[in-house]
Amino acid sequence: MFLGGILVNNLQQNKNRVEIYDTTLRDGSQGEHISYSVADKIRIARRLDEFGMDFIEGGWPGSNPKDDEFFEQMKQIPLQHAQLAAFGSTRRAGIDPKDDPQLAALLQADTPVITIFGKTWTNHVQYALRTTLQENLNMIASSVAYLKQNGKRVFYDAEHFFDGFAENPEYALDTLRAAWEAGAECLVLCDTNGGAMPHQTAAAVRKVQEALPQARLGIHTHNDAGCAAANALTAVQNGCMHVQGTVNGYGERCGNCDLVPVAANLRLKLNYDCLLPDSLQHITGLSQLVDEIANITPDTRRAYVGRSAFAHKGGVHTDAVLKGASYEHIHPEQVGNSRRLLVSELAGSSSMAGKAAEYGIDLDRKSPEARALLQSVTEREHEGYSYEGAEASFELLLLRALGQQVEMFELLSYRCIVEKRGHDQEPVTESTIKLLVKGTERLTVAEGDGPVHALDGALRKALLEFYPEVARIKLTDFKVRVVNTRAGTAARVRVIIDSTDGERTWSTVGVSENMIEASWHALLDSVVYGLFKSRETLAETR
Repeated sequence: MFLGGILVNNLQQNKNRVEIYDTTLRDGSQGEHISYSVADKIRIARRLDEFGMDFIEGGWPGSNPKDDEFFEQMKQIPLQHAQLAAFGSTRRAGIDPKDDPQLAALLQADTPVITIFGKTWTNHVQYALRTTLQENLNMIASSVAYLKQNGKRVFYDAEHFFDGFAENPEYALDTLRAAWEAGAECLVLCDTNGGAMPHQTAAAVRKVQEALPQARLGIHTHNDAGCAAANALTAVQNGCMHVQGTVNGYGERCGNCDLVPVAANLRLKLNYDCLLPDSLQHITGLSQLVDEIANITPDTRRAYVGRSAFAHKGGVHTDAVLKGASYEHIHPEQVGNSRRLLVSELAGSSSMAGKAAEYGIDLDRKSPEARALLQSVTEREHEGYSYEGAEASFELLLLRALGQQVEMFELLSYRCIVEKRGHDQEPVTESTIKLLVKGTERLTVAEGDGPVHALDGALRKALLEFYPEVARIKLTDFKVRVVNTRAGTAARVRVIIDSTDGERTWSTVGVSENMIEASWHALLDSVVYGLFKSRETLAETR
């Protein structure tokens, strides 16, 4: 994806080009439940570089050992496109920049870019810094000048700019002027509290442009009022050509500006040049990778990259999409995503046909099989089934409706016994299962931590002799949801089981008033699907 120095330089000279500055590793790490290891940070940094970020803010040198180690290791890891930035504050009040340990740590990180923040809001100058307004201006100017003298590109983050500008616009502009005249390359207007509205952002950016017409302006927004992305786009439309944010909007409190929809909107909706020409085709994968490393469950409804972003459930929508009409604002392939047709009681026969096509099955939407399948789905969803998150169960339902033989064994009986063996001991479950496999009866017993674990163990024992590939099938997640809560302890429950064989992953569903029975149905589908797909793969290789 790296374009080479000449082309990148040409892009940077483009007056319509917006720089994208990623702070996932610094500001994003301040989000609740997020904690990166040094190895995590390096892995993300490499991917951000390959993706085409212009700047990657790696952390705050001197603030913690992890960030110090990250910057030390990054000295041996060349980036192909992005420039690494270290983040910190202006010098402390009353001392010379060369004597400030924070500025020394920033230089020690040995990054080409240093971003420092300073106070814009008089309230913070007086009560947080406990210094004079003039000394704050001196702190800004001398810190920027000192870093410039040491050969660094310096970006200045004007902390609490919009609050400071609302209270005392002249002083807020003076802080920017101090940074600019000292040599700051970019003045970044920060909505640190995340409470600005787009019309306020637009007005403030225009005022800054009037006061400092030669300055390059940037924007850094937070999402406390739900307007981070809107504020960033508004700022760009009013003159900011540098956007700071995080992948997936990670960050403190309600998070930072999410660079995923912002970058997509800049290129696809507003015709700005940003990132690399093919970056957006990889943005869904980037979003998923960062979620995976951060161990955060992906938001399926994220704009552009969520699993549901191009999912169609309503029958009218699905039918129209299959006929070539649009219910999508862009083609999902533009952002590396894909269209999904959901199966539910809201779907029509066109949905059934379209879904079958995804599995390589030609199903006439007017055929008796399509109508029977739709009827079956409708009835089962009325019972509490949901196939949106259990597509393996739907595929089995489809194959059965078409008369294909997918069953590889028959359940004759099962039994689960839960035994408490001591006051301080955890209960143990014993499951006995009797199957008919290829004309042979098998009776097996297994213990487990719970009914599903025990049933799974007994089932595997019974099948292993006939289907050795069952050993590769692993259950990776188990979720239970009450479907009709008003029924109390007699409520119907829906069980979703996620499974893998090391090469593919799938999800299955079971529903019953009895949680063990619901679990059995989901477990049965999981194993049958895994064995069926294994058999398909084997047939294809012969």
